[in-house]
Amino acid sequence: MHVVLDWDGTVTDGDTLHVAVEQFGDRDVFIEMESEIGRRLTLREVIAVEMATIRAPLQEVVAFLAENIALRPGFAELVARWNPTVVSMGFHELIEPLLERDGVEVQLVANRLDPRPDGWHAIFRQQETCDVCGEPCKRSDVAGLDGLVYVGDGFSDRCVALAADRVFARDGLATYLDAQRVPYERFDDFYDVAAALAGGADVPPTRSRGRKT
Repeated sequence: MHVVLDWDGTVTDGDTLHVAVEQFGDRDVFIEMESEIGRRLTLREVIAVEMATIRAPLQEVVAFLAENIALRPGFAELVARWNPTVVSMGFHELIEPLLERDGVEVQLVANRLDPRPDGWHAIFRQQETCDVCGEPCKRSDVAGLDGLVYVGDGFSDRCVALAADRVFARDGLATYLDAQRVPYERFDDFYDVAAALAGGADVPPTRSRGRKT
């Protein structure tokens, strides 16, 4: 079994990219770009435009995130027990300081930032264009993993969740999977996920359990 976690809104109780743009970037651009995800622009293109509106020093943004973004309860315990991988469309430079703050070491797959004073530049990792969704997506990050357990909450998790053997979902991902009639398990925190993985008390079901047909 391989446990893979999304970062923003899944491991964290807020979206670090959204908070960074709203606090230090251009909120109007953010609102406009979010409406284009999955329509005219790819997720990568949206993130790149949003990040380019931030001109604050990286250390200032990181300090703000460290003060305002918490990790979801049970995360450290889940990492210690199940050794998951965090796969994010976010950035090492914003993720690693929060992990260090809480003393958690975890395998991390993410993108990179060049925080230029004239606008941050997103440097995306190598991802193949997906045959299913038509975008570079997280499926390529988990290719070849057997017994994939995926835990997520949002748009970037949709395609990879459809490829998983077992899915834990909340928020936008849960709504999407409901519409697709794909089974998943809800979670509030990582104690829920750990209990379910260990065969303990299950989290409340939405439809049926197990792999989609």
